[in-house]
Amino acid sequence: MRQSRVRDFLLCFIAPRHMFRGFLRERTFSNKIMERSCMLRNGGKMSNGLLQSIADNLTFVLVCIGVAVGLFAIAYAAEKYVYKRDGITERILSTRKITMIGLFSALAVILHIFDFPIPFLAPGFYRLDFSEIPALVGTFAFGPVAGVMIEFCKILLKLVIKGTSTAFVGDLANFVIGCSLVLPASIIYMFKKTRKRAILSCITGSVIMTVFGTAFNGVYLLPAFSTLFGMPMDAIIGAGAAINGNINSVTTFVCFAVAPINIIKSVAASGVTLLIYKPLSPILKNAQLSTVRKDKIAVEK
Repeated sequence: MRQSRVRDFLLCFIAPRHMFRGFLRERTFSNKIMERSCMLRNGGKMSNGLLQSIADNLTFVLVCIGVAVGLFAIAYAAEKYVYKRDGITERILSTRKITMIGLFSALAVILHIFDFPIPFLAPGFYRLDFSEIPALVGTFAFGPVAGVMIEFCKILLKLVIKGTSTAFVGDLANFVIGCSLVLPASIIYMFKKTRKRAILSCITGSVIMTVFGTAFNGVYLLPAFSTLFGMPMDAIIGAGAAINGNINSVTTFVCFAVAPINIIKSVAASGVTLLIYKPLSPILKNAQLSTVRKDKIAVEK
């Protein structure tokens, strides 16, 4: 009874009626997300929870695998073409590359684990991380295949460590949208490795990531999230409307909530990469040469 009186007081005197209802709707939606996340994350032991999540969302997991294979094929074809054009005989996935992919994947998953929400931009199930920085540096140094593999290994490691709290929707989004920055940027840079080309590749990758990531959320990810979680789309839009009054549809949701996050991620990753790649480049090249020498010695023996 007392709680009801407090609520009536708030509705009448403190906040406009529609704003308070939006707040209550977002709290209810957030609570449902948290409950579902706990179910996905704590289904017995962590490993059992992950396996159960895979079993429950098998079709979506297969879609994720198919997307990963497609992106890897694009990266491999582009790198193979450049290798053939330039007469490079080294394997695309040599021992040195696999070693460096592991190193950059470890750095990426650390940054990915420490993601955080941006409550003034988007609902809490959208989180920001800067794991594209190691992926972009790695792909500039070792090519498109390495970039896609870093993104893929990052997601696999995250799933092993933390499991999934979004029925794999957020994991697919992070992988695909990360690749939409890394893959075009690395392909452009691979054809001519100059400072101007690096800047052009980062700008192009950032634009593609923002446009593709925004459209991909609206067309596929949000409907998939709604279906897998059993949440009506109106509830998701309502959660966004409680933050930004301009959000009233899927289109406005992705434009005002999703696009700004993609812009922040792509600009941050591109800016840091352009600042640190040149100083790191000699170190990475020396590591490559030393590994190549070891491979040659092993072959000769």
